[in-house]
Amino acid sequence: MPAIAAESLTRTFDDFTAVDHVSFTVEEGELFGLLGPNGAGKTTTVNLLATLLKPTAGRAMVAGHDVVRERDAVRRAIGIVFQEPALDGKLTGRENLHFHGLMYGFKGADLRRRADEVLDLVGLCDWADKYAETYSGGMKRRLEIARGLMHRPRVMYLDEPTLGLDTQTRRGIWDYIRELKKAGGTTFILTTHYMEEADILCDRILIMDRGRVAALDTTARLKDVLGGDVVNLDVEKPEILAAAAKKHEWVRAASISNSTLCLTVEKGETRIPELFAIARELGVSITSVSLRKPSLEDVFLHFTGSTLRDAEASAGERLKAAMMSDYGKRR
Repeated sequence: MPAIAAESLTRTFDDFTAVDHVSFTVEEGELFGLLGPNGAGKTTTVNLLATLLKPTAGRAMVAGHDVVRERDAVRRAIGIVFQEPALDGKLTGRENLHFHGLMYGFKGADLRRRADEVLDLVGLCDWADKYAETYSGGMKRRLEIARGLMHRPRVMYLDEPTLGLDTQTRRGIWDYIRELKKAGGTTFILTTHYMEEADILCDRILIMDRGRVAALDTTARLKDVLGGDVVNLDVEKPEILAAAAKKHEWVRAASISNSTLCLTVEKGETRIPELFAIARELGVSITSVSLRKPSLEDVFLHFTGSTLRDAEASAGERLKAAMMSDYGKRR
């Protein structure tokens, strides 16, 4: 039985569809990524799977329990690290964990033992009796992960766990997540819009765009879909060069972001001189060129038609406006 099974999962806010007939399964012990810009539906999907929202349509099973009919059973089976910090800064790290453990029925020696176990797991034993408000951003995130693991959940939701952290701290959190996965016993759902984070951590990735499934597979297979090397050219008139380049069979895909033309081509190193020759014939000036292997950013561009940065603001604003309208009507 899969740890999670979603079938045509849908959630609307007024006339805005945040999650649109999304279907996928997550296997036991998998680290599964939800990738997409703000407003793509990642957090709404997690909220549906965590019983914080009810689906408008479709259904989902988490740890064998229906998210609508068996909400309490689902909640006992999951742990969550939210986007926004949810620690009590006036409590110590240990006290934050004890409070959480008490809500899940831990008492006495069992409560103290489990708190010590998860503190050790995230490397916070030396800070256990210091107030959480004195922790750095990375330490707070580690404590939140420890809290989510207190009751030994079968499924753990990590919703943008490294959002706002500096690069060094973010990589440290990645190391802890990898160690937790190695320890076994827990299935992880990671939502992120950091491409590198998803690439490094996830067994499989679901790319969401405007509430729908744009792609779902391993990172290696997603990159293979592009079928070639990526050539980025800063061009004076990218649409003219794009139209000419696409006439050649060795050009697999072409897209434009601002003044940059992104081409997926066979044997990229041999095609760059040909691209310059085409540009000269057209009277188009190329100011810079780069060659690299496909990345998840390229995959996202291929499946959604826009870069993650391009999609970020507009999608987020649409979702925010729709949720506020829905909330106002319910009041």
